[in-house]
Amino acid sequence: MIKNILEGKKLPVYGKGDNVRDWLYVEDHCKGIDLVLREAKPREIYNIGGFNEEKNINIVKLVIDILKEEITNNDEYKKVLKTDISNISYDLITYVQDRLGHDMRYAINPSKIAKDLGWYPETDFETGIRKTVKWYLENQDWVDEVVSGDYQKYYDRMYGNR
Repeated sequence: MIKNILEGKKLPVYGKGDNVRDWLYVEDHCKGIDLVLREAKPREIYNIGGFNEEKNINIVKLVIDILKEEITNNDEYKKVLKTDISNISYDLITYVQDRLGHDMRYAINPSKIAKDLGWYPETDFETGIRKTVKWYLENQDWVDEVVSGDYQKYYDRMYGNR
Protein backbone atom coordinates (compact mmCIF):
# COMPACT_ATOMS: atom_id res chain seq x y z
CA MET A 1 0.00 0.00 0.00
CA ILE A 2 2.74 2.46 0.94
CA LYS A 3 4.61 1.90 -2.33
CA ASN A 4 1.44 2.36 -4.36
CA ILE A 5 0.58 5.57 -2.51
CA LEU A 6 4.06 6.98 -3.14
CA GLU A 7 3.63 6.23 -6.85
CA GLY A 8 0.06 7.52 -7.06
CA LYS A 9 -1.21 4.04 -7.97
CA LYS A 10 -4.56 2.57 -7.03
CA LEU A 11 -4.90 0.78 -3.70
CA PRO A 12 -6.76 -2.52 -4.15
CA VAL A 13 -9.07 -3.25 -1.22
CA TYR A 14 -11.03 -6.50 -1.14
CA GLY A 15 -14.82 -6.24 -1.06
CA LYS A 16 -15.93 -3.20 0.92
CA GLY A 17 -12.84 -3.26 3.12
CA ASP A 18 -14.81 -4.72 6.02
CA ASN A 19 -12.41 -7.65 6.50
CA VAL A 20 -10.96 -7.51 10.02
CA ARG A 21 -7.35 -8.21 10.91
CA ASP A 22 -5.41 -8.17 14.17
CA TRP A 23 -2.53 -5.69 13.95
CA LEU A 24 0.75 -5.94 15.85
CA TYR A 25 3.92 -3.89 15.44
CA VAL A 26 6.83 -6.09 14.30
CA GLU A 27 9.14 -5.25 17.23
CA ASP A 28 6.39 -6.21 19.69
CA HIS A 29 5.98 -9.52 17.89
CA CYS A 30 9.72 -10.17 18.08
CA LYS A 31 9.72 -9.35 21.80
CA GLY A 32 6.84 -11.79 22.30
CA ILE A 33 8.73 -14.57 20.53
CA ASP A 34 11.84 -13.80 22.57
CA LEU A 35 9.86 -13.94 25.81
CA VAL A 36 8.34 -17.31 24.88
CA LEU A 37 11.77 -18.70 24.03
CA ARG A 38 13.24 -17.53 27.33
CA GLU A 39 10.37 -17.89 29.82
CA ALA A 40 7.73 -20.33 28.59
CA LYS A 41 7.49 -23.93 29.68
CA PRO A 42 8.71 -26.35 27.00
CA ARG A 43 6.05 -27.28 24.41
CA GLU A 44 3.61 -24.57 25.52
CA ILE A 45 1.90 -22.82 22.63
CA TYR A 46 1.19 -19.10 22.63
CA ASN A 47 -0.63 -16.82 20.25
CA ILE A 48 1.17 -13.48 19.99
CA GLY A 49 -1.42 -10.94 18.90
CA GLY A 50 -1.95 -7.24 19.03
CA PHE A 51 -5.20 -7.04 20.98
CA ASN A 52 -6.11 -4.72 18.10
CA GLU A 53 -8.67 -5.78 15.54
CA GLU A 54 -9.38 -3.30 12.77
CA LYS A 55 -11.13 -3.23 9.41
CA ASN A 56 -8.82 -3.18 6.40
CA ILE A 57 -10.39 -0.02 4.99
CA ASN A 58 -9.62 1.85 8.21
CA ILE A 59 -5.99 0.77 7.97
CA VAL A 60 -5.70 1.93 4.37
CA LYS A 61 -7.17 5.33 5.23
CA LEU A 62 -4.87 5.69 8.23
CA VAL A 63 -1.80 4.87 6.11
CA ILE A 64 -2.87 7.47 3.53
CA ASP A 65 -3.34 10.09 6.25
CA ILE A 66 -0.02 9.37 7.97
CA LEU A 67 1.93 9.21 4.72
CA LYS A 68 0.55 12.54 3.53
CA GLU A 69 1.28 14.14 6.91
CA GLU A 70 4.85 12.81 7.05
CA ILE A 71 5.64 13.95 3.49
CA THR A 72 4.06 17.36 4.07
CA ASN A 73 6.12 17.91 7.23
CA ASN A 74 9.51 16.56 6.08
CA ASP A 75 11.27 17.76 2.93
CA GLU A 76 13.53 14.67 2.90
CA TYR A 77 10.50 12.42 2.48
CA LYS A 78 9.32 14.43 -0.54
CA LYS A 79 12.33 13.02 -2.44
CA VAL A 80 10.83 9.51 -2.49
CA LEU A 81 7.43 10.69 -3.73
CA LYS A 82 6.86 9.64 -7.36
CA THR A 83 3.59 11.53 -7.80
CA ASP A 84 2.23 14.92 -6.83
CA ILE A 85 1.36 15.17 -3.15
CA SER A 86 -2.18 16.20 -4.12
CA ASN A 87 -2.65 12.65 -5.49
CA ILE A 88 -2.27 11.17 -2.01
CA SER A 89 -5.92 10.82 -1.09
CA TYR A 90 -8.71 8.34 -0.51
CA ASP A 91 -9.38 8.54 -4.26
CA LEU A 92 -6.58 5.98 -4.67
CA ILE A 93 -8.74 3.34 -2.94
CA THR A 94 -10.11 0.85 -5.46
CA TYR A 95 -12.51 -1.79 -4.24
CA VAL A 96 -11.87 -5.14 -5.93
CA GLN A 97 -13.89 -8.34 -5.90
CA ASP A 98 -13.19 -10.35 -2.80
CA ARG A 99 -11.64 -13.79 -3.17
CA LEU A 100 -14.07 -16.70 -2.92
CA GLY A 101 -13.96 -18.09 0.60
CA HIS A 102 -11.88 -15.17 1.88
CA ASP A 103 -12.01 -15.02 5.67
CA MET A 104 -13.71 -11.90 6.94
CA ARG A 105 -11.68 -11.98 10.14
CA TYR A 106 -8.12 -13.03 10.93
CA ALA A 107 -7.57 -12.52 14.60
CA ILE A 108 -6.15 -14.60 17.39
CA ASN A 109 -6.70 -14.70 21.11
CA PRO A 110 -3.44 -13.67 22.83
CA SER A 111 -4.88 -13.85 26.35
CA LYS A 112 -2.78 -16.90 27.31
CA ILE A 113 0.57 -15.14 26.76
CA ALA A 114 -0.75 -12.15 28.68
CA LYS A 115 -1.90 -14.31 31.59
CA ASP A 116 1.02 -16.75 31.73
CA LEU A 117 3.94 -14.49 30.81
CA GLY A 118 2.59 -10.98 31.34
CA TRP A 119 3.21 -10.05 27.70
CA TYR A 120 1.34 -7.21 26.03
CA PRO A 121 2.31 -5.11 23.02
CA GLU A 122 4.35 -2.05 24.01
CA THR A 123 3.64 -0.05 20.86
CA ASP A 124 0.16 1.39 20.44
CA PHE A 125 -1.44 0.77 17.07
CA GLU A 126 -1.14 4.23 15.49
CA THR A 127 2.47 4.63 16.64
CA GLY A 128 3.31 1.26 15.07
CA ILE A 129 1.73 2.23 11.75
CA ARG A 130 3.51 5.60 11.85
CA LYS A 131 6.88 3.92 12.54
CA THR A 132 6.26 1.50 9.68
CA VAL A 133 5.41 4.31 7.24
CA LYS A 134 8.53 6.24 8.28
CA TRP A 135 10.67 3.12 7.85
CA TYR A 136 9.46 2.78 4.26
CA LEU A 137 10.12 6.45 3.58
CA GLU A 138 13.65 6.16 4.97
CA ASN A 139 14.51 2.87 3.21
CA GLN A 140 13.24 3.36 -0.33
CA ASP A 141 16.40 1.96 -1.96
CA TRP A 142 15.84 -1.34 -0.19
CA VAL A 143 12.12 -1.31 -0.99
CA ASP A 144 12.77 -0.61 -4.68
CA GLU A 145 15.16 -3.55 -4.89
CA VAL A 146 12.72 -5.93 -3.21
CA VAL A 147 9.77 -5.03 -5.42
CA SER A 148 11.57 -5.38 -8.71
CA GLY A 149 11.66 -8.44 -10.94
CA ASP A 150 9.87 -11.57 -9.79
CA TYR A 151 7.88 -9.83 -7.08
CA GLN A 152 6.55 -7.32 -9.59
CA LYS A 153 5.44 -10.14 -11.92
CA TYR A 154 3.57 -11.74 -9.02
CA TYR A 155 1.92 -8.45 -8.05
CA ASP A 156 0.81 -7.75 -11.62
CA ARG A 157 -0.58 -11.28 -11.96
CA MET A 158 -2.53 -11.00 -8.70
CA TYR A 159 -3.83 -7.42 -8.96
CA GLY A 160 -3.24 -6.18 -12.50
CA ASN A 161 -6.65 -7.06 -13.93
CA ARG A 162 -8.88 -6.14 -10.99
